[in-house]
Amino acid sequence: MYSCRTAIRIWSVGRLCTYPRRKYSPHLSRGLHPHLIMATAFASTSSDSQRKQNRLALEKSPYLLQHASNPVDWFPWGEEAFKKAREENKMIFLSVGYSTCHWCHVMERESFENEEIGKIMSDNFVCVKVDREERPDVDKMYMTFIQATSGSGGWPMSVWLTPDLKPIVGGTYFPPDDRYYGRPGFKTILNNLSEQWQMNRDKIMRQGTQIVDAVMQMTQLETPQEDQVRLDSDQCMDTCLQMLCRTYDFTMGGFGKGPKFPQPVNFNFLFRVVASKSPSAEAESAQKMALHTLRMMAKGGIHDHVAQGFHRYSTDINWHVPHFEKMLYDQGQLAHSYLDAYQLSKEEIFADIARDILQYVERDLSDPSGGFYSAEDADSYPNHGDVEKKEGAFCVWTDEEIRQLLGDSVEGQEDVTMADVFCKHFDVKPGGNVDPYKDPHDELKKQNVLIVTGSLEETAQQFNLDLATTTAILEKCKQVLFEVRKKRPKPHLDNKMLTAWNGLMISGFARAGQVLGESKYTDRAIKAASFLKTHMYNAETGMLHRTSYCGEADKVEQSPTPINGFSDDYAFLIRGLLDLYEACYDDQWLSWADQLQDKQDQLFWDLDKGGYFTSGAEDKNILVRIKEDQDGAEPSANSVSGGNLLRLAEYLNKSEYREKAAKLFTAFQERLTRIPLALPEMICALNFQSSPVKQIIIVGEKGAEDSQQLLRCVHSQFIPNKILILWDGDQDSLLAHRHGMLKSYEKKDGKATAYVCRDYSCKLPVNTVSELEKLLLEPL
Repeated sequence: MYSCRTAIRIWSVGRLCTYPRRKYSPHLSRGLHPHLIMATAFASTSSDSQRKQNRLALEKSPYLLQHASNPVDWFPWGEEAFKKAREENKMIFLSVGYSTCHWCHVMERESFENEEIGKIMSDNFVCVKVDREERPDVDKMYMTFIQATSGSGGWPMSVWLTPDLKPIVGGTYFPPDDRYYGRPGFKTILNNLSEQWQMNRDKIMRQGTQIVDAVMQMTQLETPQEDQVRLDSDQCMDTCLQMLCRTYDFTMGGFGKGPKFPQPVNFNFLFRVVASKSPSAEAESAQKMALHTLRMMAKGGIHDHVAQGFHRYSTDINWHVPHFEKMLYDQGQLAHSYLDAYQLSKEEIFADIARDILQYVERDLSDPSGGFYSAEDADSYPNHGDVEKKEGAFCVWTDEEIRQLLGDSVEGQEDVTMADVFCKHFDVKPGGNVDPYKDPHDELKKQNVLIVTGSLEETAQQFNLDLATTTAILEKCKQVLFEVRKKRPKPHLDNKMLTAWNGLMISGFARAGQVLGESKYTDRAIKAASFLKTHMYNAETGMLHRTSYCGEADKVEQSPTPINGFSDDYAFLIRGLLDLYEACYDDQWLSWADQLQDKQDQLFWDLDKGGYFTSGAEDKNILVRIKEDQDGAEPSANSVSGGNLLRLAEYLNKSEYREKAAKLFTAFQERLTRIPLALPEMICALNFQSSPVKQIIIVGEKGAEDSQQLLRCVHSQFIPNKILILWDGDQDSLLAHRHGMLKSYEKKDGKATAYVCRDYSCKLPVNTVSELEKLLLEPL
C-alpha cells in the first residue's frame, strides 16, 4: 500500500468512514500510486525575489519559509487564521509537510506557485501551512483522520476543515489538474468544495462534528480493569518475534518488500531478544536477522559511501536506490543500533559504521552552539546555475565522471586504474546502475548509486591485490569523490533544531563514548545537552521548547511564537540524559532527567487511563489529544517513557516511577498482546520491568585508569537491563542522597572495585577486568 494515495471522501449526514487503521511509514512521501506519478522538477514561473511575500516570511521554520513567496495568502497555524475563518465563514485548507519532503516540493511547484490556483485558494479558503516537525500534535490529529478515511497516509497532507477546525475531507498529494483516470485534480477539488460549502454549509458542519467524535472514539485505548490485567512480557516478545520472522527478507535483510526502512526500533527489540533468551534458537535467529540487515544496509545505496550517514529509506528491496534525504533521527538511532551490534558481535565493521554516522552528523548537521540540525533534502541542483532540482543529484555519479577523476594507475599494475577497482567494488556501470522502474522521472538516467554487491575479498581477488592495498585504494577514491561533491550545489539544509531529535542524537554520541571508549563522542553529547539546557529549556517553568533555529551570525533563535515541547521532546531527551550519565558519570544529568520526568508527568500523563498524550491540555485548538501507540521511524514517546521510568526508578530509588511504568504498560495491554509488532520498543521496556536488573557499582575516582578499565569492561558487553553507577565517595551527590547504602561500598585493596548486584544484594566485590567479565556473564 502506497502511503501517498489520494483520498477524497465526502460523506452524507450520518455516514462515516469505517476503514481500519493501518501502519504507515513516516516520510514515505516518494512512493506514489503509479497513476499519480508526476514530473519532479519544474522551473519556477517567477523568482522568489520578484514575488510579494506572504506572512510566512515572518516565520523561522525552513518549511514555512519555502512557501513565503507563494501567491497564496498563507497563515501559520494560530488564532489569526482561525479568527479570519470564523469571521468570514470560510473553510480552512490545511497543508502539512516538512522542508525536505520531495512530494511537498512537487505540490508546491505545481499548485502553490500557480497564480490561478493561488487565487482560488486565497479567495475561497483560509489557507494554513504547518511544519509537521514543529507541530506533531497538529500532524498526528489530522493524520489519524487521513489514515482512517484512506487506509494510508503521507506528506504533503492536505485537509479541509470547518472554521472550528473539524476535518471534512482530505488526502495527501494532489496533481493540479484532472489528469488520471477520472481522478479530480487539486483545482477541481478546490472549486467543488467551495461550491459545496456555499450550498450545504450546515450539513458539512454536522459532518465535521460526527467525524471528530469518530476519531476521538477510535483513538481511545481500551484499558482493562485491574482484575483483567494479563500482560505477559515473554508472550509479547515471542509473538512480536514471530511477526518479524514472517516478514523477514533472508537474502537482503530487512522486513517486508520495498520500499525498505531502517526501523531501528526493530533492531532494539531483536537485540533485547538476544540478551533475554540466550542461549536459544530464538536468540540466535534474532541476532542473525539484526546483524545481517545492518550489514546489507551498510553495503547498500541507502548508506552514503562517500559522505557518510544514511538516507531515509530504500525505494527497492535491495537497499540500493534511496530516497536521498537524510534525517537526524535516523542517524541518532542507527548509531545506537550499530554500537549494539558491535557489542554483541565484536565485529569492527559495526564500530566503523557507527563512527561513519557520527562523522557525518558532526560535520554536516551540527550547529556551532552545540545543537543538531534536522535534515538534508533529497533534491538539489545538478550544476551551479541550473534552475531545476533533481532528486539525488548531489550524490550520484556517471561512469565517465568516475573514470576521469580516478584514472591513476594502481601502483605496480599499470593496466589497472583506481577507477577499475572502485567501479568493480561499488557496481558502477557505463549506462548507470539504477533500474528504470525505480526512476520514473529519469532523474537518475545513466547515473550510478554506489552499492557494494560483492565483498572486499572479491574485489581484491579480481585485481590480484591484497586486502590492505584494496582498502587503501577505495579510501583514496572516496576522498577524491568527497572533495568533488563538496563543490556541487548542496541540498537544502533544514537548520531547525528539535529537542526530541537532539535527544536521540545525544543518545547516539553518548553510547559511542561508552562503547568505543573515545572521549570526543562523550564531549559532543555533553555539548548538545548543555545547548538544550541553555536554549531549549525554561528553568523558571521547568518546560522544554520544541524548536530553535540557526539565525544570522550563527545565533540561536526562537520562533515568533515559541512552541512548547511535546511528550516526545521530554521522553527522548530524558533517555539521552540517562545514556549521557552512563558515559560521563556526572549526576547533574540524572537530576535534570528527574526534573523533566516530573514535568512530563504533569503535562501529558492521563490520570484516568494511564499513558502519555502527545500534547498538553492547554491548547484548545487540538480537538483530539492522541496517545501515540506505534513505534515507527521514531519510537513512540510512550515506549521510550516506559524505559525511562524504570531506569529512573532504579537510579533514584523512586518506587512511584516504577508504579507509573506499570500503569503505562497496562494502558497499552491490548496493543501489546494483540499487535506487539506495533510497539517493539515498548516490549523492550516491558522486558526491563519483568527481568532482573544488574546494578553495577564501580567504586573509584572518575579519571583514574583503574576505574576506566572496569568501566570499559562493562561497556564492552551488551547488557540492556542494567544501571551503572560510578561512586567516588561524594557524600553530597544526588546518588548518595537517593541511595544511602552507597556509602557502604568501598575499594578493595586500595584499587577501583566493582560490585554486581540485584536489589543491592551483591556478589563479592572484584577489582580486576577478568573477574568482572566473569561476574557480568553470570546470571543474577
